[in-house]
Amino acid sequence: MQEDLGKFVLRLMVAGLVVAHGVHKLLTGIDGIGALLTAHNIPAVLAYGVYIGEIVAPAMVLLGFFTRIGAVLIAVNMIFAIALAGMDRIATLNPMGGYALETEAAFLLGAIAIALLGPGRISVAGGRWN
Repeated sequence: MQEDLGKFVLRLMVAGLVVAHGVHKLLTGIDGIGALLTAHNIPAVLAYGVYIGEIVAPAMVLLGFFTRIGAVLIAVNMIFAIALAGMDRIATLNPMGGYALETEAAFLLGAIAIALLGPGRISVAGGRWN
């Protein structure tokens, strides 16, 4: 039971925090992401993928429904975020001495851990559709 509770806490932390970024983008739009993609010669329409990585996938992880797929989607979203907006800070520290991409790294590594561990039994699907 403790392992299942630990998996739930990890899912809650990663997906709960990632979905907040997605809600912000729902409220403010994704024009900035489209411009960032265009600057890298990537079609701006792909910016809508952020809604999959920051709304749909975290919902899957929170609910424990196709959790591993949702976690992989979050990880892919974070890889794109780092590649497009964080490469200039990938090997730097922030003014407080912490890793400059610590939030992105925590989301990426947490999502990878969830993909490897699965949801546990505390989920809508009871650990079945993981």
